[in-house]
Amino acid sequence: MQNMDTRNELCKYAVKTVVNGLVVGPGGNISARAGDKMYLSPSGFAIEEITPEQWVEVDIPTGEITDNGLRPSSEVLMHLFCYRQNPAIGAIVHTHPSSCIAFTLVETELPIMFPDQAALVGKTAYVPYVLPTTDLLAIAVADKVNEASSILLGNHGLVTTGRNLREAYYRTQVVDESAKIYMSARAVGPLKVLTDEEFKEIASLESEDYRIKLLQQMK
Repeated sequence: MQNMDTRNELCKYAVKTVVNGLVVGPGGNISARAGDKMYLSPSGFAIEEITPEQWVEVDIPTGEITDNGLRPSSEVLMHLFCYRQNPAIGAIVHTHPSSCIAFTLVETELPIMFPDQAALVGKTAYVPYVLPTTDLLAIAVADKVNEASSILLGNHGLVTTGRNLREAYYRTQVVDESAKIYMSARAVGPLKVLTDEEFKEIASLESEDYRIKLLQQMK
């Protein structure tokens, strides 16, 4: 079985995703890249129940399924197009956090409001509602992956990318929390968001630079 470390890592973060309420039932899909292959959740599975050998190996250049014969997630094109568009991406986490879906029902731009959001995520892009599982959605998301590591999908959910699964997963958590904070604050009064200068100051902190580098290296 090729790339068993990648398969085990996917199992680990699939469980984390469900335990933290970022998907329910058979929703959501995650993948990780290893060279010219990606390992993607199979279609119809609750992701926390996927065993290491069940992650579907897909050749990124050709889109060919190259191992166990299971059908890949219906969002296979979205994952493929994103890896092709940005070779620096090592993992993709697509979830359906209720906070993020609720946010897209009323807003399109998630402002930067607190230091962790500024340091770990930065800008969050937005894609208006597109029919899920289609090449139109895959193209729309892939068009955004070079400008943002997190993408809100209108009436649908969230896609985050990272150099590894740990980074992509943490970004999912931070955007989920950001959407909750935004809606809680807006219910009370006007927002005080970080200015561009304050955002740049956070990005330039040596401690944040160290934390981000460590996050990229660790599993």
